[in-house]
Amino acid sequence: FKAPSRDHPALYRDLLRTNRVHWIAEEPPAELVREKMMECHFRFRHQMALVPCVLTLNQDGSVWVTLVKPARAITPGQFAVFYKGDECLGSGKILRIGPSVYTLQQGKNREETPKKEEIDKIEPAT
Repeated sequence: FKAPSRDHPALYRDLLRTNRVHWIAEEPPAELVREKMMECHFRFRHQMALVPCVLTLNQDGSVWVTLVKPARAITPGQFAVFYKGDECLGSGKILRIGPSVYTLQQGKNREETPKKEEIDKIEPAT
């Protein structure tokens, strides 16, 4: 797939899953274990600005990463590195990525605009 531009919505995603995370402290952060979710930051390219996200811990030690706003060009095989403040918490290899912003927009457009035939079928309220 080749997007028509560098900023095309097809290049942006806000959900990814890693493999089992390697935690620097050897254990997941206590908040993540206790709440099963935790706000932090992550990056997937060296020198990239940190992106706010929410981690959701899975049974197998992997995490779902939900970004506060979609990021460009997330690719399976890259490493997601997690931070709390200045502290590096750990990292995991990106295994799966969620649907692109473009795909989500297409789905929304289909849901929000009923087809003319569907509108014609709706009985007027009496």
